[in-house]
Amino acid sequence: MPRPKKFRKIHQPPGMKGFRPFGMQACADKPVLLSFEEYESLRLVSYEKLSQEEAAERMNVSRPTLTRIYNSAIETIAKAFVEGKGIEITGGNYQFDQDWYRCRKCHKLIEGIHGLVRCGNCPDYKNDELIKLNL
Repeated sequence: MPRPKKFRKIHQPPGMKGFRPFGMQACADKPVLLSFEEYESLRLVSYEKLSQEEAAERMNVSRPTLTRIYNSAIETIAKAFVEGKGIEITGGNYQFDQDWYRCRKCHKLIEGIHGLVRCGNCPDYKNDELIKLNL
């Protein structure tokens, strides 16, 4: 029986839910799925330019595991580009460092601090109108 997977640590969720290709029909194909941990590995290694060792430490995984996650993310994005499919960022085996919310009205990401959560863009919105992103 395999050992259960550890949660991958995600510091901040992506600001978007995914991407769509330009010049393709909107509903031509189902999008490819990019997991939250694949997104985080791309963000840390390719965007923040961390070494794989540093990125693995931040995500609370081993370096070989980070390499597998990162390579899977590149394959997913390559498939979307070559086949003209959208990319949906969803799911995976992850855990946020803190609570994160998304405003239902403006879709802004909001960091939950000590239970006080409010959208700065939508001052009339209340806590119950925010979507919690944590597992």
